[in-house]
Amino acid sequence: MRPKIYLTRKFDFAASHRVYNPAWDEEKNREVFGKCSNPAGHGHNYELEVTVAGTPDPETGYVIDMTYLKSLIDEKVIQLLDHKNLNVDVPFLQGKIPSSENLIVALWQQIQALLPPGVELVRLRLQETPKNCFEYYGETLPPH
Repeated sequence: MRPKIYLTRKFDFAASHRVYNPAWDEEKNREVFGKCSNPAGHGHNYELEVTVAGTPDPETGYVIDMTYLKSLIDEKVIQLLDHKNLNVDVPFLQGKIPSSENLIVALWQQIQALLPPGVELVRLRLQETPKNCFEYYGETLPPH
């Protein structure tokens, strides 16, 4: 029986956003989201950890070539986010409030679709600030 191995790769990107609900007036947005609803927005230097799992290929010893994983996520995900405004510049966030919670779920959907067969996405960890961190394991969220 071949072992299941877990691999984690870290990625960095800088992005700005404004956390607000466009259906609400400015007063309610300020009340709910505080300074994160500043009309001019604000930015973060994010750190994203991507953990995948699988069994090593008997011919290579790899679950996935880490260089391939890095280039795949850099080109197809990070470049869409880095030095961008999450509210307006990122196609996969259109129509969503760009909270870190919504961002990490959207990132899961993007990354999962890129992975080759036999490689399972098991965890994303998004560090927004030195004190705020978000983790997602692909759970289905219940309908509201």
